[in-house]
Amino acid sequence: MRFRWDWIEPVMPVPYVPTLGPVHHRNPLPDLFAAVFGAAGTGRLLPYDKDRRWSATKTERVMVEAIEHDERRTLLPTLLERGPGTVRVHVYGSVPDGLSAGAELARKLAAVHGVGRARVVWLLGPDQPDAYAWGVRVQLKDFADGPGPTPDGRVLEYRQLPDPSRFAAFAEEMAGDGFAFLYGRMRAGTVGPVFTVLDEDRVIGAIGPMETMPDAVGQVRLLPQYFGVLPAHRGAGHGRALWRAAMHWGHRQGAAYQLLQTSVGGASDRLCAAEGLTSLGFVNQRGV
Repeated sequence: MRFRWDWIEPVMPVPYVPTLGPVHHRNPLPDLFAAVFGAAGTGRLLPYDKDRRWSATKTERVMVEAIEHDERRTLLPTLLERGPGTVRVHVYGSVPDGLSAGAELARKLAAVHGVGRARVVWLLGPDQPDAYAWGVRVQLKDFADGPGPTPDGRVLEYRQLPDPSRFAAFAEEMAGDGFAFLYGRMRAGTVGPVFTVLDEDRVIGAIGPMETMPDAVGQVRLLPQYFGVLPAHRGAGHGRALWRAAMHWGHRQGAAYQLLQTSVGGASDRLCAAEGLTSLGFVNQRGV
């Protein structure tokens, strides 16, 4: 198919590439779209794909043959071939029936491919009210402004813990936030540093792994981390201490920026706003 960038650029309020996620606005978006189309179905990970840290193959692909693309709207479906499978149809365009058309295509493709979930994804700019958001806010930390305030002394790297095995209890309690998966990688020694905070000898919060990767134009970016504090210990500044330690680590490693996706209205979302990050807009999605 012939992909017209001049049709999609005016209706992309957030720099977001299916299968890659949000990208920095200085990245060549037309080239990134072409690259993910070219890699579709090969299992090949692009050099700047953040999924490289977790897997040797790409499990989500653009369904190039099913793209619907004209000057009014673009429906761009992807297939996640992991677990029960998920079809996502990304809707670029503001025509009134865009979401309903995307939902219809998602249901159709899910049935054809025999996968368990179908979702529709759409984007909103940063000027839209939070009440319109159904997903995550894309946030930018620009290290040109420096790393931010100095963290306090309560943060320890995992390998500095008096008894590193105590992380296991925290990981189990926070399994729903991905920490059980992360702890498995930590024990295997395949990830970067993880910062923790303690209450006496108990791990009550963590952020990591701390890793960087060049983007499509060679800028070093700090990759997103797992980040959480046990519910009973929230509101005492532990999350802020972890966040600031992570930002100082990224700055020391030469990161130019970090992009994050935070649940609208959640603790991380509020923290990022308080720490001065820039909102780039919203990535919304819902099941159909």
